[in-house]
Order: sequence, then C-alpha cells, then structure tokens
Amino acid sequence: METIIPVTGNVKFAITLDPTVWIFDDRRLDLDTFFTAQHVERDEMEEYKEAMGKHWSREIMEGATFPPTLKTEKKYEKQKMLTGTFGMLLEPFIKIAEPGEDAKTFSFVTGAGEHRFPLEDARNMILQYSLEGKPLKESGPVYVLFRDGSNRENPIKDVTAIRVD
Repeated sequence: METIIPVTGNVKFAITLDPTVWIFDDRRLDLDTFFTAQHVERDEMEEYKEAMGKHWSREIMEGATFPPTLKTEKKYEKQKMLTGTFGMLLEPFIKIAEPGEDAKTFSFVTGAGEHRFPLEDARNMILQYSLEGKPLKESGPVYVLFRDGSNRENPIKDVTAIRVD
C-alpha cells in the first residue's frame, strides 16, 4: 500500500500528502468526539486571548501557581494519540495546491474508480488517517468522510490520488 497521496491536476503546485505524520499535527480532529459532540467552529486566537486574560487576572490576584496535573495531562494526551481515531480537513491542502481559476471539481482516485465533487465541497471533507490509534493499512491510507458524518459507515476508501479538474 502506498501511503503518499499526490494532489495534482489543475493546480499551481502539485503537492503530496503523507498521512503517516499527521498524528503530530495540531490541526488533527478527534473523530471519536467530532461526530458525537456538537461540533462548533471556533476562533483559536480568540480562545487563546480569553484564556490568557483569565490566567493573567488570576496571577495578579493569587500569585503564580503551576498546575499540579501537567504531567498527567501530557500522559493523557499521549494515551489519546495511541488509542484515538483522527482525521484532517481536506480544504487546507486544496488551498495550498492553489487550484486554477477555471477549476470547478476535484476527484478522489481510488482502486475502484473516481469520486468527483464540486471544488467548494472540499471544505466539507475529512481525511480519516487512523482508527483506534492505528494507521489505516487496509483500504487506506485515508478514508474520506463527509463533515456531516453521513457516510461514516461507508466512507470512500483506497484513495490513491486527489485530482483537481
């Protein structure tokens, strides 16, 4: 099984995706909770500013304290990475490849044929790259899921390339 997925076609930059390294990417989505919890788009910079403001206020009032659970939190995050199911949004990769101005569609090339979608649907696609902490070796390296979860039971599998038309 090839683990590299080329993004080619009507793009300014032909790029390759390597799902084996996405486990270290902070943009990864925890698919165990993504489809079950009410997923809300969030502004990470706004959340950061709010958290820092609260932290600053607490330090002024109480003095600096270090959380006693820092080691526990790191251990939990490592355990979650080893047992979780994760994915990445497709849209940032399509943007990096810079589709041509006349590009209208993109296709997932699989062993069973092609699955074509309008280019604007890239924002509604998730590339699942792990299941219960393991890479998707069988029918992988990624499964394509719709953001609404409608194809969770029957994802697009065996993706060998993504082509922008």
